[in-house]
Amino acid sequence: MDSKESVDETEAELDSNRDAHSSLKHQLLGPSLTKAGQDAVDQRKVGYSIRQHQYILPKETRETEGQQVSEIIYNASKGSKFFNHEEARDRSLTSKIERILSLKARLEKVDLTTELRRADEYIAELEHERDLSQTVVHIDCDAFFAAVEELDRPDLKTVPMAVGRGVITTCNYHARKFGCRSGMAAFVAKKLCPHLICLPQNFDKYNAKAREIRAILADYDPRFESASIDEAYLNLTAYCAENNLGPEEAVHRMRAEVLEKTKLTVSAGIGANAKIAKIASNRNKPNGQFRVLNDRASIMTFMGDLPVRKVNGIGRVFERELDAVGIKTCGDIYRYRSMLTKLFGEKAFQFLIHAYLGLGRTRIQPAEEYERKSVGTESTFSETGDRQQIRDKLRWAAEELEKDLSRTQFRGRTLVLKVKLHTFEVLTRQTVPPRAVHLAHDLYTFALPMLVKLEKELPDMKIRLLGLRCTNLLSTKRTGNNFFNLNPSLTHSQPIEWRPVERDPDPEQEFEQAARQERQDDMNELEILSQELSLDSESLDPTKDDTEGDSSPRHIDTSNQSWDCPICRRPYPSEDKSFNAHVDFCLSQQKIKELVKRSSLEPLPVKSQSRKRKISSNIKGLTTNSRQKRGYFH
Repeated sequence: MDSKESVDETEAELDSNRDAHSSLKHQLLGPSLTKAGQDAVDQRKVGYSIRQHQYILPKETRETEGQQVSEIIYNASKGSKFFNHEEARDRSLTSKIERILSLKARLEKVDLTTELRRADEYIAELEHERDLSQTVVHIDCDAFFAAVEELDRPDLKTVPMAVGRGVITTCNYHARKFGCRSGMAAFVAKKLCPHLICLPQNFDKYNAKAREIRAILADYDPRFESASIDEAYLNLTAYCAENNLGPEEAVHRMRAEVLEKTKLTVSAGIGANAKIAKIASNRNKPNGQFRVLNDRASIMTFMGDLPVRKVNGIGRVFERELDAVGIKTCGDIYRYRSMLTKLFGEKAFQFLIHAYLGLGRTRIQPAEEYERKSVGTESTFSETGDRQQIRDKLRWAAEELEKDLSRTQFRGRTLVLKVKLHTFEVLTRQTVPPRAVHLAHDLYTFALPMLVKLEKELPDMKIRLLGLRCTNLLSTKRTGNNFFNLNPSLTHSQPIEWRPVERDPDPEQEFEQAARQERQDDMNELEILSQELSLDSESLDPTKDDTEGDSSPRHIDTSNQSWDCPICRRPYPSEDKSFNAHVDFCLSQQKIKELVKRSSLEPLPVKSQSRKRKISSNIKGLTTNSRQKRGYFH
């Protein structure tokens, strides 16, 4: 072998290694690459670009650091359990993509006329049902936590700042120019932007401002739907007709009223359905609005060039699978319509066709009116292999699940056990009890054999998360509204009627829930990463600003004493800094939704001498129903 061949082989090996790690580095960038403000940062120059595989930083970051954000995260986490888990996930996904591509190659050689005709018939059916009569609006507060803090600290409006300790919950738009974003470890954000100011969260302030905004939204649509603490959907069809206003004028009026009364800006998307409105609200952030006209041509043009990742329900994993087969934009979906079912399954086929056509739900209603598919609880803790401790965790989960089932008035016909191993691998097992269950004793009794079986399969099992969930729910609510018992056949002694929970046939729901779960898992693991890498973070972030809050993570204290988290109400080791980091993390999770639902059903008293901070359910000025008046953006 001559020297030239040897050099070529060496370069080929280096290229192979770079390719092997490029997707992993992209995955380590986190779940928030599509957040508003990140579009202004060329992601091809901040980490990984699927199309160009480049790692170059924007000018501002080059001048301050000279390292790529992907490299910072990669080097900081390398060797940790989190890194090993992400690496294993990346290898698994790469193998799956290889199988998908192999199947795609075989499909390209066979006759898919039947599949093509079926896809076209489905598209024609959906087109026939397209509803262009509604005006749906998605409202999204601009950098909500950061904006609320800036009201008390106007000096922060002109400098990069973030809210969060161990994990960033949000940051202003100055910080986003450097690549900082929610869901990022604070020490990584400090590395990207050394002069970043990190504030501790102030839950009471955010809650109060959210109530003010809700009161305004209720004037425009009393049945508006809260999606999270800082976003909501409204149907303004009736409001526009009653006030003889166009959609854009009505939304402009609403945004102006929010700004005048709360001093906060919100952005809005206007469209024929919730999907279009959600995507459009990110177009002119901050403090802007964007409308997609209610005609098919405008919708198809809008969706045609839209990256698939911008569609709610497509997370990092599904995005990479689609990209591998050649689907980068929603317009690309049509080209592959004949093989989507065979590549990704029937539900994915339906979901993607809906995305291609820009179709979505037009029914907007208070969140508590949606039927639940499951009720569950889970807890993250320091890893343990002690069997008695694990059983204690299981009993605690059963007791918490009983409370949740009681509040929501459900029983479960299927019981699911979930554990996360110390390697971050998630295992689930399920059983069908002989009767619908809701009591802690029964939940524990039927879950224990599943746990015992896992312990036999994995004798040295260590876990860091345990949860229980009931599915296939039965409602225990009484039917009818006979409050005065006028019907003599209905008495208090009569057995409660069990009614199966209705299933929503909308294919979007499952994918949106999966994407939310993917993001929640990412945030959960990132929090643990920030705890595991405390020693590394000390060296990466040697400068501390005690007046703004220490943003470096700490190890969890594993002592027996614990405090209750005011957000998820889980017991947590009694160490100030890690406890505060956990609270920051909880604020960015779907636990907020669960908390508001609970508070709407069972008001929580405020105790003066307690570490628990309760959410006030008083919302003055609202004329909506009592459920929607409680809490905040749910």
